[in-house]
Amino acid sequence: MHRDQMSEITVLPGTNRNGKREGFDQIIIRPGDTLSIVGPTGSGKSAFINDIEVLAQADTVTGRRILVNGVPPSDEMARDPSKKPIALITQSTRVIADLDVSRFLELHIEARKQTHIKDLIENTIALANEFTGEQITRAMSMTALSGGQTRALLIADAILIGRTPILLLDEVENAGIFKERVISCIKECRKTVIFVTHDPYLALSTDRRIVMSNGAVVKVLEPRERERATIARVSEIDDLLWDLRERIRSGDLIGEEDAIDEEIGVPA
Repeated sequence: MHRDQMSEITVLPGTNRNGKREGFDQIIIRPGDTLSIVGPTGSGKSAFINDIEVLAQADTVTGRRILVNGVPPSDEMARDPSKKPIALITQSTRVIADLDVSRFLELHIEARKQTHIKDLIENTIALANEFTGEQITRAMSMTALSGGQTRALLIADAILIGRTPILLLDEVENAGIFKERVISCIKECRKTVIFVTHDPYLALSTDRRIVMSNGAVVKVLEPRERERATIARVSEIDDLLWDLRERIRSGDLIGEEDAIDEEIGVPA
């Protein structure tokens, strides 16, 4: 089965750190779904997406199993990166290849046996620049990119070059990317995205929230319309905080005239 034929991923339960079975029967993830994984530090969030990334078959510490289209994945899909339907991008992702951006993308395009190399490189860089305020150019060295630039480029690469059906993003909000644009683009492209996040806006923006504790899934929430008004308000606050961060980085002084408390609704 080719990865483009994937219609769903199923997560079957494992156990928590005390050996007790997780409290769900199955979690089915389909194209276009957005999920967030939330919980305190050390609750097992990264282990959850790592199980998906490696297509675990009860061979990880959690004991979970991952099915593709209802059956265990083939060895080829699990072991061959070009066949795997999943891309994992983490906050600590680093590129050690001493190549410029253009050559880095070109090598990936060649590995994927895609055509129209020049256009694909330009489109990927253009999309990455929609995700970050620090502009990326073809001639920049990959090792000189900031954390935000690297994450933005790798997300764009996964969407346009890798054409990966599922994106796993582990706390990438801390890298300074434009979260709303990333979410919008992923939905436009009918990608499945799973965020590990502490960010309220990202958590509220997804279709489902998986709550972790003690190494296990303890809740699967489907808020639907109940949180729409809250999302809009959190988005306003998020925009304000982004603007403040950028102004502080630029050396501005923040004074009373900014009326920060009033803008975010903090009571007097």
